[in-house]
Amino acid sequence: MYLTMNRFKVKPGCEEAFEEVWKTRDSHLKTVPGFVGFHLLKGPDKETYRLYASHTFWESEAAFAAWMKSEAFRAAHKGAKGPSDMYLEPPELEIFESVQALS
Repeated sequence: MYLTMNRFKVKPGCEEAFEEVWKTRDSHLKTVPGFVGFHLLKGPDKETYRLYASHTFWESEAAFAAWMKSEAFRAAHKGAKGPSDMYLEPPELEIFESVQALS
């Protein structure tokens, strides 16, 4: 399992607009080989921002790398950012490879 995660610090009052950007975009993920799942998570409400995280699960690093180079990736990210003034700072990409799995 291979997990990619983006953390977003969304300014107070912009949460609804941020969520709408994600809910209304076509991610194209369901058509991508090696895609396992996606979650957009709402985290704690801090004094200066609301934390969100997007988690995308892949079968392998190779599947994720192929997605990053694909036409589907470019189509999914066209205009997906939303207004930049809704963010406290740029998103932070984190990547994890599974070392143990329990189910």
